[in-house]
Parts: sequence; structure tokens; C-alpha cells
Amino acid sequence: MKSYIIKRLVSMIVTLWLIVTMTFFLMHSIPGSPFNEERATNEAVQKNLKAFYHLDDPLYVQYGAYLKSLAVLDFGPSIKKPSQTVNDMLGRGFPISFELGMWTLIVAVFSGLILGIAAALRHNGIIDYAAMAIAVLGISIPNFVLATLLIQQLAITWPIFPVSTWQSPMHMVLPILALATAPMAIIARLTRTSMLEVLTQDYIRTARAKGLSPLKIVIKHALRNALLPVITVLGTLAASILTGTFVIEKIFAIPGMGKYFVDSIGNRDYPVIMGTTVFYSCILIVMLFLVDIAYGILDPRIKLHRKDGN
Repeated sequence: MKSYIIKRLVSMIVTLWLIVTMTFFLMHSIPGSPFNEERATNEAVQKNLKAFYHLDDPLYVQYGAYLKSLAVLDFGPSIKKPSQTVNDMLGRGFPISFELGMWTLIVAVFSGLILGIAAALRHNGIIDYAAMAIAVLGISIPNFVLATLLIQQLAITWPIFPVSTWQSPMHMVLPILALATAPMAIIARLTRTSMLEVLTQDYIRTARAKGLSPLKIVIKHALRNALLPVITVLGTLAASILTGTFVIEKIFAIPGMGKYFVDSIGNRDYPVIMGTTVFYSCILIVMLFLVDIAYGILDPRIKLHRKDGN
């Protein structure tokens, strides 16, 4: 286990370095400048601005300086909001984005598992068809389209929920529904397929022959093995939910990281773009690592290292 963790940590660092490098050079390869809106001013002003942010240095010098600042977790100041640093923006916006993402993940996992289990236990029945119809719709409709429909129906036509901001549990309902529908559908389909396969195994027949209750068979014996495919996609789903909040936060005017990230792209605010990309890349890498660890916990047959310790 120790050698596996060390190898994974090394691979995580290399992966993060590759992401940082690709993002940095791709971002600087796009034509334009963060100071395009200052075109009305003279060239000397723009030259001074570029010199102040070291954007007139050779690209390899900028890259080296950024890696040094990244090593001490300093993402630098925002170009468009010089009074704020990217670290300050992350500190203010990420807790809200994290709360939205975690509630979305909880709703998606529990509702997806319930739908998937119900569909498997009532295979080829009305419940199965209804659950899979919901899953197909959930996968087919993009979250920003669903968000618009939810606002139209549940905030305007029937003013049940407030539309924007992040002030109370009522404000959380619509953005969580908009974000949770697609991952819920994916989890439901995976759970149904996996449960149908597990329920045909010999040890399930043995448990039934022993007279165990259907609920105990499902929860104690079937569900644990059926969860493995769900765990496989849970890391990437969680990361996609967190990064997917950007557009939803913009639609519902939620003061999370989405506000800063979307605005930074339009403004070509290099430090904010890099900071948010690196930050969420770290989250994705860590989640994938936790998924691998969860494999060994859920199924002891899955080994994280060979018997010789390598």
C-alpha cells in the first residue's frame, strides 16, 4: 500500500505539471491581450501595464516564474481586479461552489441508487421503464437548458422557488436540481445494469435459499458489489459537477467560483484562469486517487499492490 501511494503521488504531481504546462502555453497562444479594452489609451500605458505584470518577458521566463509562485501556492493578483488576488477569490468563491457541488452529489448519488435498484428489482416492469425513461431524459437535456426550464416553470409560471443568489435552502433547490439530473441518470443506469448482473450470481441464490429477507440480500450482499461501477465514475462525476457549476452559478447569480472563472475568460485574466484551472485539476486528481482507494475497501479482491510489495 505504501509503495502504491508513493507511486500515485508521483504520477499525480506529473499529471498536474502537464496540465499546468498545457494550460499556460495554450492560454498565451491565443491572440489578444488582457488590456485590449485599454486600446483608447496610448501605447505607453499598455506597455507599462504589460511590464508591471511581466507579460513583456519571454514566455519561458513567465512560465518559470509561474511555476515558482505555484510551488508556494501563490496564484498571483487578478489583472482585471488588481486589489484582489486569485487566492482571495478562491477563498470567497470556492466554499459556495463546494457546498453547491456536495449537495448536488448527495442528491445525485442517493436518487440514482434508488432509481437503479428499483429498476433492477422490478426488471421489465413499469417501475423499470419509468426509471430508465427518467434517466434517458436526464442524460439528454443539458444542465443549462434544464436550468432555464426550471426557472420558467417553478420560478416564473409558478413562483415556488426564488431564482437567484444563495441566501436560503429555497435558493438552493433549482440549481441543485439542474446540476444533479445528469449524474443521477448516469448512476441510475450503471446501478441497474450492475444490480441485474449481481442478482444472478450464485451467492445471491444461496442467500435466498437460506431465507434471508429481500431487503437484507440487496443491502448487505448485492449492493456492495454493484457499487463498484458507480465508484468508478464517481470521481469524474464529482469533478464534473464541481466544474459544471460554473455555468449554473452564472445563470442563478450564485457568488461562487463560476462568477470569477466565466468573467476571467472573457477578460483574458490570465492569473484567474490559471488559478481556477489548477485548483480544480487538483480536485479531480485527488478524487480519482480516492476512487482507487475505495476499490480496495469495497472489494478486498482488488489489490493495490503485488504480494512482493511493489
